[in-house]
Amino acid sequence: GDGLIDIPNPSAALLSGRPEDACGSCVVATIEGSRPLLSEIQGLVTKSAYGSARRTSAGIDYNRTVLLLAILEKRAGLMLGAFDAYVNVVGGLALDEPAVDLGVMLAIVSSYHDRPVRHDLAVFGEVGLSGELRAVSGASQRINELSRLGFKYCILPSSCMEGLKNTGDITLYPVSNIKEAIHIC
Repeated sequence: GDGLIDIPNPSAALLSGRPEDACGSCVVATIEGSRPLLSEIQGLVTKSAYGSARRTSAGIDYNRTVLLLAILEKRAGLMLGAFDAYVNVVGGLALDEPAVDLGVMLAIVSSYHDRPVRHDLAVFGEVGLSGELRAVSGASQRINELSRLGFKYCILPSSCMEGLKNTGDITLYPVSNIKEAIHIC
């Protein structure tokens, strides 16, 4: 009835209502068009009640989700074959940028170990088949958005550190593979 209404801070709107100390939740810094956007990724891992494990994803490509689960099993030693795995992007967004890989994986790991990711930590990074973290574009933009919204920590690919300037009050954790990222969480 009122037409289009401007949302001055979409990242804050997407993260509102996010519970603290919730297992299976991770904030990821993504780029939509030319604008950085923070989004919450949720993962749920539960023992399968049936013969084969179920995989479901909403807001993330299903095949990408299955691939990331396989990488976690092979490269990080999580035995997910007997567990159902569900992945959801909060707010109904559809994220197709590879930089959300790390967030998806850490949300799954958090649920699997029943241990929350720090509330003031966010991540970004593409994960390759051998578990390595690959550089993504716009690292400075992502970190500036995190700083603007009060995040204190960020896990990112070590290859994104080159050329970063003025990261504000954020402590950066550059990592080269998924095992290092899991260890930090």
